[in-house]
Amino acid sequence: MRQLSDQPEVMSFAAYGELLMNLTRREVKGRYSQSLFGAAWAIAQPLATMAVFTLVFSRLAQMPTGGAPYPLFAFAALVPWFFFSNSVMSGTMSLVTYRNIVTKTYFPREIVPLAQVGSRLVDLAASSGLFVALMIYYQVSVGRWVAMVPVFLALLLLFTLGVTLITSAINVFYRDVNPVVQISLQLWLYLTPVAYPLSAVPEQYRAFWILNPLAGVVEGLRDVLVFSREPNWFVTGVSAALILVIFVIGVVLFKSTDKYFADVI
Repeated sequence: MRQLSDQPEVMSFAAYGELLMNLTRREVKGRYSQSLFGAAWAIAQPLATMAVFTLVFSRLAQMPTGGAPYPLFAFAALVPWFFFSNSVMSGTMSLVTYRNIVTKTYFPREIVPLAQVGSRLVDLAASSGLFVALMIYYQVSVGRWVAMVPVFLALLLLFTLGVTLITSAINVFYRDVNPVVQISLQLWLYLTPVAYPLSAVPEQYRAFWILNPLAGVVEGLRDVLVFSREPNWFVTGVSAALILVIFVIGVVLFKSTDKYFADVI
């Protein structure tokens, strides 16, 4: 009897996994299938921003980079930043965009925002490829600390999922969340050590910057990839703790409100 009762759960899990993959593929195809340059657009955004940052922060402001070429220094942070920001922007509106299946079909609603984040992994892979090309161009070699890259990518993914679950759930009830998110992300970029190192932040304000969960991710990836050194463990630890808390909050908030989505949306 136990075997018979477990079978539908296994089939449902497989069906939900297939739905997640289908929605992810649909997002990727919808984004690039009818564009002239296809997936090349995935690198256009960070590449253009890197060019502007190089002109403003490197040439004009003479921002210190610890001896690293500024384009490489900035691009190492822009890759994770745009994965996060683009995932949150599209994920915030995902439940409203897919209102037809949310209101008519039963499935775990978190699949919809998860598909948005999953589709952005294509962009992350493409921009990461360009970053590797820049490392080769500038003849930057990696050391043993490169083994920490999966850890920082996992933290980035957890934080992105947590924030996306929170914003997508709240946006169902309050539609002005989306413009607030867009404005917040524009400001967030400059409050994250992307165009500048964390060490450039004045001492009296640095504690506030460290409370930004992305600070540890961005600085950590830059440390292990560009400088081949160990990350700042204090900053990494603070970011990891905050990310885990935000991820748990996102899951709990989403699961406690998803039963109302079909009625409100």
